[in-house]
Parts: sequence; structure tokens; C-alpha cells
Amino acid sequence: MSKKIMIIDDDPVIVKYLTTLFQDNDYTTCSASDGLKAMDLVQTELPDLITLDLEMPEEWGSRFYRKLSKHPELKKIPIIVITGLAGHHAVRDAVAYIHKPFDRDKLLGIVKQTIG
Repeated sequence: MSKKIMIIDDDPVIVKYLTTLFQDNDYTTCSASDGLKAMDLVQTELPDLITLDLEMPEEWGSRFYRKLSKHPELKKIPIIVITGLAGHHAVRDAVAYIHKPFDRDKLLGIVKQTIG
């Protein structure tokens, strides 16, 4: 059974790119365009890893992360922050911070190291 990656990003181009990248490397994907939708989806999909944008409409990624970290069964899901914002913004337990534009091979390496 393939591992599932949840993509949380409001940019449909990034979502499509990441979906294709991950599926081409034998991962299953699901996606949400903001933190509010993501919170509902993460509870039903139970992904093995989350890629998280920080700056999104409705609810930013850092707020989603704070909510996620309050759930004992969900807070263990590894998170890779993929953002255009400089610095590290309140996602202290992220596996990695990757800044847009990003190197696909670097991202895939982190994913494979994290979830296989």
C-alpha cells in the first residue's frame, strides 16, 4: 500500500505540480486549499506526511499546525513546510522548511527519508 501525502496549498499550480510529482513516485495524494479545509480532511484521510504552505486565505498554515498539534493521533504526522515566506513561522516541529521556488529532487529526498 502506498504512503499518502496531503498537500495543503492555495496555489492550484503548486498543488497540481506536487500531486504529479508525488504520484509519479508511487505516493497517493490528497489536497486542501487552506487550513480550515485541511483540518477536516486530515481527520478523514489520515495522511503519512503533510506538505504545508503558510500563507493561505481563510486560515494560515501556522494556525492549522497549532490545531493539529492538539490532537494526540494527528500531531505525529510529519510536516514539510513549503513556503514563499522567509524564516520559520511557528511550525517548530517541521521535518523541513523548503522555500519556493524549490528543488524537486531535494523535496523528494526529504519525503523518502521521512516516510520511505
